[in-house]
Amino acid sequence: MSTRTVDIPQDVIAALKKFRFTNRKSTAAISVKIVKANLSMAVDEEFDDLSIEEIAEELPENHPRYVLLSHELKHKDGRISYPLILINWAPSGAPIELMTLHASALNYFQQVAEVAKVLEVRDGAEGLDTKAVDAKLLAN
Repeated sequence: MSTRTVDIPQDVIAALKKFRFTNRKSTAAISVKIVKANLSMAVDEEFDDLSIEEIAEELPENHPRYVLLSHELKHKDGRISYPLILINWAPSGAPIELMTLHASALNYFQQVAEVAKVLEVRDGAEGLDTKAVDAKLLAN
């Protein structure tokens, strides 16, 4: 018997692992949603070679998502890296029962996705842009 409120099926874990280990030189993301009917997660959409702003426009305005994002980061010393960041897409207009499930599973998803940095976005596409992502990734 699992004590988790929301299950992460093997196909979602495999998709996250594949995303993590794909070598890319552009911004990409994978969006995961909670399926309320069976209390499990499912891959919602994959984005490749889009800007962060374009990805934000594609995300639903009233449903929460976990978005694993790979993004080109230019460091102050000139280095370029492609770190992963988890976007906790939690729009304020989402149904409260979905938000509760989403919040309860966030830490578990973060562990499974093996990502350290989380950017909370509650105000829709306006809150998710390159500047916000870079600031979170460069913060110590």
